[in-house]
Parts: sequence; C-alpha cells; structure tokens
Amino acid sequence: MPNNPEKIVIIGSGPAGWTAAIYAARANLDPLVFPGRAVSKDLVPGGQLMLTTDVENYPGFPEGVMGPQMMELFFKQAMRFGTRVVTDDGIKSNDDVQHGLFTPFQNVASVDLSKRPFHVVGDNGFEVDAHAVVIATGAKANWLGLENETRLAQSGGGVSACAVCDGALPMFRDKVLAVVGGGDSAVEEANYLTKFAGKVYMIHRRDELRASKIMQDRALNNEKIEILWNKTVIDVLGDDVITGVKLQDTQTNEESELEVGGLFMAIGHTPITGFLDGQLETDDAGYVKLKDPYRSTTEIEGVFVAGDVADHVYRQAITAAGMGCKAAIDAERWLAEQGVE
Repeated sequence: MPNNPEKIVIIGSGPAGWTAAIYAARANLDPLVFPGRAVSKDLVPGGQLMLTTDVENYPGFPEGVMGPQMMELFFKQAMRFGTRVVTDDGIKSNDDVQHGLFTPFQNVASVDLSKRPFHVVGDNGFEVDAHAVVIATGAKANWLGLENETRLAQSGGGVSACAVCDGALPMFRDKVLAVVGGGDSAVEEANYLTKFAGKVYMIHRRDELRASKIMQDRALNNEKIEILWNKTVIDVLGDDVITGVKLQDTQTNEESELEVGGLFMAIGHTPITGFLDGQLETDDAGYVKLKDPYRSTTEIEGVFVAGDVADHVYRQAITAAGMGCKAAIDAERWLAEQGVE
C-alpha cells in the first residue's frame, strides 16, 4: 500500500498530460504520470497524435512534424525536468527510461476521489496516493472498425478523423474527398474541406441530417458538397493510399463504389472516462464538466482536468497543451493553499 502521498499524479500523456507534467516538474512538484499502455484501445502513450502522420498546424514546426515524433519530444522535455512515469517495473525517471514512448507504461485501472489523499490504482497493480490529480486522458475518435480503414489511418494513407488537422495537407488538395457522418461535426468537417478539395461527398446512413438547421443549410447550399443519403461505408479501397470506398445502401442493400482521394470520419468522439466510475460530473456526451470554464477545476477540490477529455469543441493539440498548462498552474496554486509544496 502507498506510504507518503505524491504531490501530483497526472493520468494521460497526450499534449495535455505532458504539458501539465512539464509545468508541474518545473514548479518542483515531482509529478508522477500514468501514461497509458501501448496495446490499449483507449489510453495510448502520447495520445491520439500517435495515430497521426503529418502535423502542420502546431507552432514551432515550420516544416511540419510527424505526430509520434512530436509526442516523443513532449515526453523527453517532461522527463528532462524530473517527471516520473509508472511502468510495469515501477516508477522510472529520465535516466531509467530507455525506450521512450514504447516503454511498458501502466494505464490506470481505477481512482478513488471520495477522500483525500486520492487513491490511484494502475492496471498492473501499482497503487499510489496523491494530494492532487490531473485527468488528461483525452477522447478517442469513433471509427467504423474496418480493417483497411485502420490500416490506412495508421499509415497516413488518406484516412483521418480530423479535417482541421489534416485537410490542408498537400495529399488532399484538389481531390475528391468523403466525410462520413450527418451531425454538426460532419457538416463542419465537410465545409472546412471545401477550402482545399475539388469536391466533398457526405456519406450518411439516413435520409436526413442530424445536424442543426443552420448547419444543414450550409451543407445543402454549398455547391462543392454532395450528400449521399442512406449509404454506409463497408470497405475502404486502396493499397498504400486510399483510392475509394465501397458503399452499401441502407434500404436496398445494393453495393457500389465511390472514387475518393481521402476519407474523413466525423461520427463523434468518446471521452476516456470509464476509470472514473462516475465520480466526476460529465455532460450528455461524456465529457468532464469544468467547474469554471476559464480554468481546469472540477467539482472535487484537488482534481483538475485538461485536454480533449473536457473539450468537445476544439480537440486540437495546441488547445490540449494550453489546458495542460492551466491544470498544472491551478494544481500548483491549490497545493500551496493546502500547505503542500
């Protein structure tokens, strides 16, 4: 069982988690991070950027940077200032970590936020108490679950879950693109892509959009957007890069093929909050609610939140990093008020 409580434990290791660790470490809080497990479908070390290829919209990288490379740099910077991580072999510091983000880190199995110090349990049995906790577990994009979809998304072959992140890449310019979904996010993605694409198809399984009326009007009145009603994607075509999709009509089951040069999923995100077991208030979509929209505080004193686990609007690396900064500063000030320094 734990002995002396940690000053601060950070759960998650995307841009929000590592930024919180950098700020906490530089404030001499000796942060301890549960980065997640590489084989997990949810909390992956480095976050969703580990599944992203070129990142061209993060300041400081004028030539762009690969998502995994950028997260490795975040990780190294956090470790340089004294961040510690929980691995299957216990707590490791900078000198002990030899495999970067491929180290066998531990995920979090559960937390007890009902009393202080808080209690955190890793998925390999490691337990620790903490005066403050930062939740930075992110949100995973929802996918169709097709084998070729996964393969081409991971290889940078033209399948993405973020038009704002990837739509401006040269590989998509002047191409025919497709967006899967029928809600506000799908319309936003499709409209954004029309800035770069020659044409954008919206593929929707129903005969009417779920998007708000104003967003529907934007899609229906955009001459570059064509909506394919009552269609689902049943396969993604292409070897190294996407060449098209196979569709199935939801009413007749008739199959057809559509040539596209890019495919964007806009069927929602799922915040990674299962380990919380309902201890923090969330909205209808499962995102953790902030007590103060301008800060990182929650309804439980000493518990802070950062990144996409609480942000259903922007979901960008830079906004997640900014929230990580706020969480660390809020935690530092709160710990000082409690006499923990």
